[in-house]
Amino acid sequence: MQEVIDALDEDLSGMKPREWKARMAEIAEENGLFQDLGDKHFATFIDQGNTLLVTFETLQGIHNLSEQAQPLGFDLVRNLGWSHLCLVSDGDTWFRAEQVYAFFDQLIDDGFFEEFDNVVFYGAGPCGYSAAAFSVASPGATVLAIQPQATLDPRMTEWDDRFVEMRRTSFSDRYGYAPDMLDAADHAFVIFDPYERLDAMHAALYARSNVTRLRLPFMGAAVQTRLIEMEILYSILSQVGSGKLTEQSFFKLARARRNNGGYLKGLMAHIDSQDRPYLVALLCRNVTQRLRAPRFRRRLQGLKKRAEAGEFTWPTEPS
Repeated sequence: MQEVIDALDEDLSGMKPREWKARMAEIAEENGLFQDLGDKHFATFIDQGNTLLVTFETLQGIHNLSEQAQPLGFDLVRNLGWSHLCLVSDGDTWFRAEQVYAFFDQLIDDGFFEEFDNVVFYGAGPCGYSAAAFSVASPGATVLAIQPQATLDPRMTEWDDRFVEMRRTSFSDRYGYAPDMLDAADHAFVIFDPYERLDAMHAALYARSNVTRLRLPFMGAAVQTRLIEMEILYSILSQVGSGKLTEQSFFKLARARRNNGGYLKGLMAHIDSQDRPYLVALLCRNVTQRLRAPRFRRRLQGLKKRAEAGEFTWPTEPS
């Protein structure tokens, strides 16, 4: 185990893409499996514990979100002793490729997922779609998907104009419509910001008896990044893997957003859009009392001048 931990502690940042992939292949082959899946995809497997985390990640996301340019599952292998299957794409592909389908077909034929007591599929955005879609390969798995699309088939989601370049890609063949692929899952959790209209519309398509949709207002278009900033993503995944995640435990963890700048700015912008200076003043006062927040302090000072000019009643100072 210590040898695996040492290998997964390696700093991979600063490497060129080809060099980085080659080193990822070496680490995987030394501790499990590496599989090339065409020009745009590959898979690594780290064989450790009886809980398997299956993550879908992009090459670019790994380098942007990890200081050591490591897949996010590496932390859970180190800290919890989980096994980790990582599917990596070069760019957002939604993993719509025959080689990826064949890889999962082979895993099913080999009984790969049956070797583990618990299986967790995870992804965000296009990778969240993939986590839900390919979870059908492991009946009884648990899925955590952040801001997932349900499909990009224009016959169903023509209202989503963000990914028009994908409209010629088939989302109606194998591993296609992600919400239907969750029918075999034990449970799925879908995290989204209800004020991100297109994300919320996709999340609505995931309404199933075995799906819990978790709303995180004012997190914006990068919910995964906010969860990493708040240092709660790994705790959420840990609870998913142990079967302990509930709405109550999730929102208890999510209280950390009270100290997250991205969330607080989003909340202030929302209140501003409603033209409610009294509430903005309450928010700014609360934030500046708890945090070093120059932007909120400046805003508070400006609001105080407006109140003194008679534009609105200044909130009473707490006793």
